[in-house]
Amino acid sequence: MDRKDFLNSIGMSAAAFALINCMGCKKTDGSSAIDTTGPTGVNFTLDLSLAANAALLNNGGSLVTNGVIVARTNTGSYIAVQRSCTHESYTLTYQSANSRFYCPNHGSTFSENGAVTNGPASRALTIYNTQLTGTILRVYA
Repeated sequence: MDRKDFLNSIGMSAAAFALINCMGCKKTDGSSAIDTTGPTGVNFTLDLSLAANAALLNNGGSLVTNGVIVARTNTGSYIAVQRSCTHESYTLTYQSANSRFYCPNHGSTFSENGAVTNGPASRALTIYNTQLTGTILRVYA
């Protein structure tokens, strides 16, 4: 292999690597559209006495279920929002120390009431109602 072939080979490898990484930047479910909206018709319950839901027993805890992030704020209130960023549908995380939802992909942040506090997202999160009865937390639209 001469120098020209070697450099061409390295250039093609770098281009292929960049292309694969760029294709991974957008997260889709296999369809051509990116789902940046929250689920509709949400109506489910969580039994807080079950180990699977133990994160919600402490202020600042959260979990993702049924396309929704359910969190317990630092003041002890329960909140629920769509799990996906309104920018490109990446899964959000709840950052209780900052009282916000954060998208690790492009850095968008949302307040606990779903409002955009930092872009590139420009649309608020879908908010769901919560109702606690004993140890049963209902999340509904």
